[in-house]
Amino acid sequence: MTVEFSELGLGDKVTEAVIAAGYTRPTDIQAQAIPHVLEKKDLIGIAQTGTGKTASFVLPMLTLLEKGRARARMPRTLILEPTRELAAQVHENFEKYGKNHRLTVALLIGGVSFEDQNKKLDRGADVLIATPGRMLDHFERGRLLLTGVDILVIDEADRMLDMGFIPDIERICGLLPARRQTLFFSATMPPEIQKLTQRFLHDPVRVEVARQNSTADTIDQKLLKVGKTPAEKRAALRDQIRAAKDLQNAIVFCNRKRDVAIVARSLERHGFSAGALHGDMDQKSRMETLDSFRAGALPILVASDVAARGLDIPAVSHVFNFDIPTHAEDYVHRIGRTGRAGRSGSAITLVGPGESKYVDAITKLIQRDIEWLPSGSKPAAAAAPAQDSASEERNSQARQKDKPAKQPNPQPAKAKPVAKAASEEQAPRHRERQRRHSDDDTPVSFKTEGHIPAFLLRSTGKRV
Repeated sequence: MTVEFSELGLGDKVTEAVIAAGYTRPTDIQAQAIPHVLEKKDLIGIAQTGTGKTASFVLPMLTLLEKGRARARMPRTLILEPTRELAAQVHENFEKYGKNHRLTVALLIGGVSFEDQNKKLDRGADVLIATPGRMLDHFERGRLLLTGVDILVIDEADRMLDMGFIPDIERICGLLPARRQTLFFSATMPPEIQKLTQRFLHDPVRVEVARQNSTADTIDQKLLKVGKTPAEKRAALRDQIRAAKDLQNAIVFCNRKRDVAIVARSLERHGFSAGALHGDMDQKSRMETLDSFRAGALPILVASDVAARGLDIPAVSHVFNFDIPTHAEDYVHRIGRTGRAGRSGSAITLVGPGESKYVDAITKLIQRDIEWLPSGSKPAAAAAPAQDSASEERNSQARQKDKPAKQPNPQPAKAKPVAKAASEEQAPRHRERQRRHSDDDTPVSFKTEGHIPAFLLRSTGKRV
């Protein structure tokens, strides 16, 4: 039995705004979650990405906030997001569906001056949307009081865990009133998050509209074996983009921010219109790149996992995993950027030698096998390095240097594994400490396009 938004108990102003936006029927997560939120119950909402989790809390919050008024530096509600992009997207939802209200919404994220954010807080914020690090910065500066928060929303809770925000979340929860409504929304619920809900939620309602860790049936998933060198992988990626059917736009995911820049430049040199998106970019550049991709002016977006969670880009036709994710849950989020809202989509993952363990972890998580593409395309990938100008120049120089004597080629030194870099959303001193140990400080040059010498992988402690 289907329901309409007008039957969920939302206020008239909210319902009018939703209908004006072109929606009449809620998604499954919205239909099940909204009535419980309106009843002021704690809630755990689990749904795969692209099912409308954001509106599940934005719409009922607008209704609950119709009565009352915010005081200076004392927000009435708090929404925590793991990244700037997700926080900005939630802000857009409040502007879209709250156009009939006179609510003040403050956005606290990095890349924006403290002064502008302080002015908004001083006027009083009905809704405070923030990343944990920036919010705690304001609190420590004495610009923010949390004793008036009635509703706490922790969105993308599993992503918070991955990014190391759980200590910050625990601290923030300790600063809030004990009697409040708490809402958890996520695509997956690992054991660590379950323990967190047991600590901070009171008799929560659990809403789950799809099997945990499932992927949409509308996504055509494929795996492709590729060579071990970066140049071979880039060539294989280009071949797949050229051969893709009905490709309108695509997101290419890389595991490292450094590789995002390299792959984006490589695609541009081979005639593709591509842009890069990663956490080290300033906020203005990040938003301009996203806006260009949404508008269709930029058909290919090469991104780190900053683009894997919750971004509202409904019409992505293809996702390419240039690097197979080392955490199986990230695979679910990445390919969830396509096949949204009932549309069909395609996801192709490049798998190098020795990476079968990651494939096994993914298939175990999603409980289904993924078809391998024919290996017939592999010879083209192997021949492609000759087409890569930077690779050809490097090989030519190497042949001249090696003329005097023939010696067996030594294996390139492998960089020692390093801890995953913290997000730039965390507190500044934590971020700086992490950056000193991050492999993302490695300088990138066009002449290191293929193999990067081992000495360049060692951090010098200096920023270039």
